[in-house]
Amino acid sequence: MNITIEKQAVKLQQNFTSEVQENLICEEPIALVYNGISHAVMMATSQDLEDFALGFSLAEGILTHKQELYGLDVIEQCNGIEIQMEIATRQFVALKEKRRSMTGRTGCGICGVEQLEQVNQSCKFLQKNDRLQAVNPFIFDDCLVQLEQAQQLAQLTGASHAAAFFSPEGKLLAIREDVGRHVALDKLIGWYAKAGEPIGFVFVTSRASFEMVQKCLAVGIEMLCAISATTALAVEIAQEHNFTLTAFTRKGKATVYSGAQRLLFEGR
Repeated sequence: MNITIEKQAVKLQQNFTSEVQENLICEEPIALVYNGISHAVMMATSQDLEDFALGFSLAEGILTHKQELYGLDVIEQCNGIEIQMEIATRQFVALKEKRRSMTGRTGCGICGVEQLEQVNQSCKFLQKNDRLQAVNPFIFDDCLVQLEQAQQLAQLTGASHAAAFFSPEGKLLAIREDVGRHVALDKLIGWYAKAGEPIGFVFVTSRASFEMVQKCLAVGIEMLCAISATTALAVEIAQEHNFTLTAFTRKGKATVYSGAQRLLFEGR
C-alpha cells in the first residue's frame, strides 16, 4: 500500500523546461465492509485506515460507541483495499434497515437520503453535552504554525488535506491527512474515539461543509475551525446545535459564524 509514488514530469518555468521526479499522492478505492456486506467505497489514501474505519462508522451513525466494533481487518486486494469489520448485531440490523431505504451510498453526506428532514437528523440525536469552554482565539496563530509543520504528506506532495485536534490551550494532539477532506476528518474522529474523546477542537485545511459540522456533532466535538470558507447550511446547523464554527481562520484573523460564547476575546 503506497502512500506516495514518484513520477517523471517536465517542469515549465519561465522560458525553461526540465525533467523532474515528482512525489504524487496515491488514492485507492477503500471498501468498508460490515459483517460481510460492503456498505461504501471511498477514494482515500492508504494510511491510518483503522482510524478511518472507526471514525467513518461513528460519524455516519453506524456505530454509537467504539466498543460496538468487535474486530477489524485491513485486506489488500488486487483492485483496492477492503476494511472488514465485525460490529454488534443490533447495529448491523439497523444498518441493513437503513440500506433498504437508501437509493445510493452514504459517505458524501446526502447521497441516499430520501427526505430532506433526514439531512441533519443524526445531529439532533447524537449531540453531546457542552464540555469545551473559554478558548482564547489568539492561540489560533500558533495552532496554524503547528498544523503547517505537522503536514508531512502535504509537504511531500502538496495534494492532501489535513484535520487536526488541539487541546483548549492550543497544543496539537493529533493530525490526520488524506487526499479527501472528509476522509481526513473521519480518520481524526477515529483517533478521537480511541483517545477517549478528549476535550478540544478541530482545525481543517479546507472549507467547512455541513457534512463536516455533522461529523463533529455526531461524536461530541463542539468546535471546528476551517482555513477556508464555510457554507450557509453548515452555519445553520452549527447555530441550531450551539456548535462553534469559524472560517477563514488564518494568521491574525478568523470569522466566527456560531458559538462565539466559547471564545474569550481578550488580548494576549
